[in-house]
Amino acid sequence: MPRKKRPREHIIADLSTNHVERYIFLCGYSVERVECDYGFDLILFTYDDNGEIENGQVFVQLKATDCIKTLWDNQTIVFSLNRSDLELWLYEPMPVILVVFDAQTNQAYWLYIQNYFEKIKDFNLQNIGETVTVRIPKSNFINEDAIRKFASYRDRVLEQTKEIIKHEE
Repeated sequence: MPRKKRPREHIIADLSTNHVERYIFLCGYSVERVECDYGFDLILFTYDDNGEIENGQVFVQLKATDCIKTLWDNQTIVFSLNRSDLELWLYEPMPVILVVFDAQTNQAYWLYIQNYFEKIKDFNLQNIGETVTVRIPKSNFINEDAIRKFASYRDRVLEQTKEIIKHEE
């Protein structure tokens, strides 16, 4: 009787996690893997120069593929997202970063989800179908600079909330 087999999808999913985690660790940051994935795979935590944890976090959603799709220019990745994921991501105050991992080239590309959709004039989540296609520049590849950039996005969000949040009963 044949044994259970590990599908390719699981292998490349683990490779994508490993790829992103490595750059997070190289920055001196830490990451938590989300065990029950309902829209986020990783949560990024950052630390200052003294090694003290900083407020806020960055949420990361990983997508791995053996067959990345690009536009005719070969400089722009196209990727379809489910509306149900956008329902969560677009209402999350902390940055949500989509990472698409190309298992054939061992390269990962990122997109700051909230920023991307805020730039689309008159975008309305209620007016889209079940999926929407995003365009990710190949220049947005994962490395240490990208990970630090994600932390700066988080810092900008926190700066905006200083006088807004009131913890009252």
